[in-house]
Parts: sequence; C-alpha cells; structure tokens
Amino acid sequence: MSNGIWHERAATIKIDGRAFINGERVPAKSGATFDNISPVNGKKIGDTARCDSADVDATVLIARAAFDDRRWAGKSPSERKKVMLKFAELIRVHGDELALLETLDMGKPIKYSLSVDVPSTARCVQWYAEAIDKVYDEIAPTNDQTLALITREPVGVVAAIVPWNYPMIMASWKIAPALAMGNSVILKPSEKSPLTALRLAEIALEAGIPAGVFNVLPGFGHEAGSALALHNDVDCIGFTGSTRIGKKIMEYAGQSNLKRVWTELGGKSPNIVCADCPNLDEAVESAIGSIYFNQGESCNAPSRLFIEESIKDEFIAKALALIPSFVPGDPLDPNTVMGAIVDHIQLNSVMGFIDSGKAEGATLLAGGHQSRTESGGYYVEPTIFADVNPSMKIVREEIFGPVLSIMTFTHLDHAIREANNTAYGLQAGVWTSDIRKAHHAARSLRAGTVHVNQYDNDDMTVPFGGYKQSGNGRDKSLHALDKYTELKTTWINLA
Repeated sequence: MSNGIWHERAATIKIDGRAFINGERVPAKSGATFDNISPVNGKKIGDTARCDSADVDATVLIARAAFDDRRWAGKSPSERKKVMLKFAELIRVHGDELALLETLDMGKPIKYSLSVDVPSTARCVQWYAEAIDKVYDEIAPTNDQTLALITREPVGVVAAIVPWNYPMIMASWKIAPALAMGNSVILKPSEKSPLTALRLAEIALEAGIPAGVFNVLPGFGHEAGSALALHNDVDCIGFTGSTRIGKKIMEYAGQSNLKRVWTELGGKSPNIVCADCPNLDEAVESAIGSIYFNQGESCNAPSRLFIEESIKDEFIAKALALIPSFVPGDPLDPNTVMGAIVDHIQLNSVMGFIDSGKAEGATLLAGGHQSRTESGGYYVEPTIFADVNPSMKIVREEIFGPVLSIMTFTHLDHAIREANNTAYGLQAGVWTSDIRKAHHAARSLRAGTVHVNQYDNDDMTVPFGGYKQSGNGRDKSLHALDKYTELKTTWINLA
C-alpha cells in the first residue's frame, strides 16, 4: 500500500479521545481535554479526555461491581476463552485502523505498526485465551484424613498503566492475562499515545467482554495514574514505564492499601561482541537494527555496545555503512524503517543527551542532529558515539532514543563487569563461538534476558522482565498469570 493511500486514510480517520467506561465512550467528568499532537508532523489530530481522580473513583466503583457480580469472573473457562479468541480475531480484522492510529499517535513507521504491533497484540490476546482452560489447580499431598486444595482466584480490580513506545503491545501484555483470569481491568494509557487503547476497549466489548470489565481512562500520570495507584479499592497495579515513576507507584501503594505492584522499568542494556563472534556481519546488523528499531524508544534497546579491541575498526566501519538505511522518513511511507520521536519533550531530551555526549568528550561518529525539520514533526538522526567511558551521562542513563555508545574491551570478564555496572538489568547480549564463554557470560550478566549470538528474539512463551531497577515480576508466558491471581489454600477435614 502506497504512502499516498495512508495519508488519505489519515486525513479521514475518526479520532475519538473520550474515555471508555462501563461500555461507553464518555468525556472526563470535568469536561477537560488535552491536545493530541501527532509526532509525524507536529499537528493536532484530536482532543483527549483528561481524566482525573473523579473519573478514577467512578470507574473503580464500576469495575468493582463488575467483579463482585461475577459477570466475567463467573463465566466458565471455556466461555471466557471463546470471547477472548473473538477479541484477538477482531484485532486482526481492525488491524489497518489500529496500525494507522498507532503510527499517527506515536510516530512509529506504518510498516512496523502493521507487521509487528497489530499481530503481536492479537497473538498475546489469543495466547492467553488459549491458556485459560489449560491452567490447572493443585491438590497437596497431605494425609488420608485431609484434603488440601490450592486454587487460583482473580485478584480483583487491576489497574494497568502502560507507556507510549509500544502502546498496543504493552497494553496486551497486561490486559490479556488479567482478563483471562477473570479480573476487572482499568487501563491507563500514556497521555502521549491513548488512541489504540481506547479502540481496543471498544473491540473487546464487541467481542463479548461485558461492560464494566474493561475500562480505559486517558489522562496524565500525575492525575489519573497517581489516583489509581493511591486508590484503596484497586487490588493490583501492572506498570511499564520509567524507573522514577515505578518508584512513585510503589510509594503510593504503601501509602494506600498495600496493593501489589508489578513493574517493568527502564534499561541500559549491554551488547558484548567478542572477536570470535561466529558472524560479524550478522552481529553488526543486529546491533544497529536493534538500537534503531522503534527510533530507539525501547526499554530493552542495546544502547551500550562492547566490542573486543581487535575487531573494533572493522565492526565500526560495517556499522557506519548501515547508517543510511536508518535515515528517518515519513512514518506513513511503507518503506520507512525509522520514524518520529513521540513528542517534542522526548525530542528535547534525546538532543540533550547527544549534547552531553559531545560536551563530555565522546567522539561523534554518526548523526547527532535533528532531521526532517521541514515536516514539523520530531525526528533524530541515527547517532553513534565512540571513545565513551562509564562516567558519561550517555552511558549511565536511559536515553530512549536512537543513540548508541561504543566501548572496547580486551578481556571478557572486564566487559561483563562493565556491563553489570548499571542500576538496570533488563536485557543483555553476547556474541561468541565459544560455548564456554557464552555460558559464562549468560550466567554472569545480571539481566532478565540474555541473548547469545542474536538480539531481540521474542515469543509469548517466554517471560519478559528485569533484575535490579528494571523492575519485578514478569510479563508474557504463564508466569504473568501469577501477577493477576491469588493463591488460595482450602483445608477440608475428611475424618
């Protein structure tokens, strides 16, 4: 499909930024809205409801009533499965619309909204739907005079607070397991990218999820988000976002009802390439492709690259040769592989990091400037720094933009020590032909996921989450069900 067609669709698509509560689109109780600005061209595409504590209070009451009367939790596993399978299928049916909303809202290329975000979201919902009637409870091995049952029960009202970089995918990682287990859900999307979350709720209702079970409250984190975290009748928070905000949500949980808080937070992922890497071209393509995918706006982006000294020059030459392939383009052009930064605030943040790299003495090998300024949108060139050291800001802090920092090493253990020298622990990579070195690195790297001779492989069957200040708990896989269920032990006297 040509970019002309996508621009035509963008000009006519209906943008509805109202909240979705109890099965209906409604304005915020205050009537307040905020502008939805597309990073594609910096222009307003609609108004979004600015929900606050009043909307949170009303929606929690609705979600609690839906949970207590068991309109969803009380359905048999096969019934919930049927509805959620239809939900997944309808996501695919509405895929073009969802992909366009995603691209207009946060700037990612339509190419990837179509090929990654929509199918991944549908796959997640389908996967948890299929798991519903395959998760069994337990009977403990007690004596003949007692029966001890161990059963899962839904936790209750779940608030899912998700970021702007993968709005649909991150939402599905929370809502799919939570709904599968019979909870009521209140989704608070980022104010920067609320549109697909709101549309997903309408699609869920169409699929048969009862009104009041799945609600969406757009709004700002310090208003709607904090109100959810502080609410005494919210039982659980599933949060993906920055470490700073994750800490605040945990504080709010402690100040209120000690609700459980599951966090997937920031990252500063290391990628170690040894001289005995089995395929240097593949390692280069992976390193460059992974850092620039989604404009570098990925928590797991391998932003710290460690190259063994003896292959540094060859690696860098190959990397620089790939840079023209990632020049930012029109996100509505199906050929574009790197789109726009989500908004002017994030654009300024990324440029501030680039300026700090220059000021602290790092060598700028590529990029370092804004791009496509004539479009009115927010674009940054793919950027590479060399000659960096661990004390530099670009090495220590999460940038969330297309900026790569290159360091060298002569001994693997030194690279591992530096790789672990961070507050984060989300992902890591190592490239080597020596299985002993690979296993040693994988065991030594403090990260929730370690990639060996690849980076970014992904599947619903494996858990995703981090060590240290990259969060707690895991999204995806059956492990995610633990976050949204209570374990109950029931003792029965048979004597």
